[in-house]
Amino acid sequence: MLSTTEDLAEFADRARSAPAIGLDTEFMREKTYFPRLCLVQLSLADGTVIVDPLAIGDLSPLFSVLRDTKIVKVLHAGTQDLEIFYRLMGTTAAPIFDTQLAANLAGFPQQTGYATLVKDLVGVQLDKADTFTDWARRPLTKAQVEYAHDDVRYLLPVYEKLKGSLQRDERIEWLQEDFDRLADVAFFEVVPEEQWRRLKRVSGLNRRQLAVARAVAAWREREAQRKDTPKRWVLSDESIVEIARRMPAAAEDLAAIRGVPDKLARRSYGAVLQAVTEARALPDDALPILDRRRRRPAQDTDGAVDLMVALVRLRAREHGVAMPILASRDELERLAAGDREAHALLEGWRRKIVGEELLALLDGRLTLRVKDGVLEVRKR
Repeated sequence: MLSTTEDLAEFADRARSAPAIGLDTEFMREKTYFPRLCLVQLSLADGTVIVDPLAIGDLSPLFSVLRDTKIVKVLHAGTQDLEIFYRLMGTTAAPIFDTQLAANLAGFPQQTGYATLVKDLVGVQLDKADTFTDWARRPLTKAQVEYAHDDVRYLLPVYEKLKGSLQRDERIEWLQEDFDRLADVAFFEVVPEEQWRRLKRVSGLNRRQLAVARAVAAWREREAQRKDTPKRWVLSDESIVEIARRMPAAAEDLAAIRGVPDKLARRSYGAVLQAVTEARALPDDALPILDRRRRRPAQDTDGAVDLMVALVRLRAREHGVAMPILASRDELERLAAGDREAHALLEGWRRKIVGEELLALLDGRLTLRVKDGVLEVRKR
């Protein structure tokens, strides 16, 4: 357990000579907007350490290791861990290797857990009893400490096994785009004006109402950040959608909307009403358009999607990749409906395995047929 900056600096000096370092965090986020970092677990080939950020005021020795491009940072399902360090450092940790993403291409099911990988690749059964615990409390229990060590103790052996498997199958480069995305600052930047797209039941609104939802959701995002409180504590998704639907012009109209008086502070009514007023005044050409991926495609694409599913299932089986990892039905429906811009199936390793063929199938340059009970792919 490292609880002083001096101890952390000593560890950082050792880590700089390592080709890879295992990394995990424990944090609390139930009552805040920004995650509160409670523990950092790190592993090298010769052992593991736990960093106590609640005791150490200066984490800069750790940040220098995370920024070191000569050291691979190994995580499992590490998006939230990387987000935390982005907020603390102002930059991203790179390069990275995410064992969950790698497992997808190594033949494991979608979203395979760390404990499963440790059991299957290292032969150790982990005790996950402290998954839900208060990591902000001190002192930590013996069970918590052991759990925290276990979360990184086997990361590097799992990494070596997965890397070796992917290199043998010549798939290691397929993952690079995914890893580069996780090392991109833009991936972690929150744009308040884009948060309306995440609202529940927003698809039932017209474009003018969407403009109101966009404005109110952006205000909520900034307010939650300012107060460091969960967004739902400021205003619920359901209330924002209802505000957009009704477009209230006065405080009493706003107060009459279900859920608003329970969540929204009275002093904030003016800001919300101002957002509504500004959205109502926008010219038509400035109104938002709902992303096509949120719409249900026309019924005449169903036949094409069924053929695409058959092709994806065939290629997934050939490459030893779970079908949902290669392509979801939603992604296929979007592609069949003509949405080809920045489509996941047309980027990186997915394009190589099946994306190009899906385009050829949709464009009539490729056909499918069954011969002797076996699906065949033929170019026209």
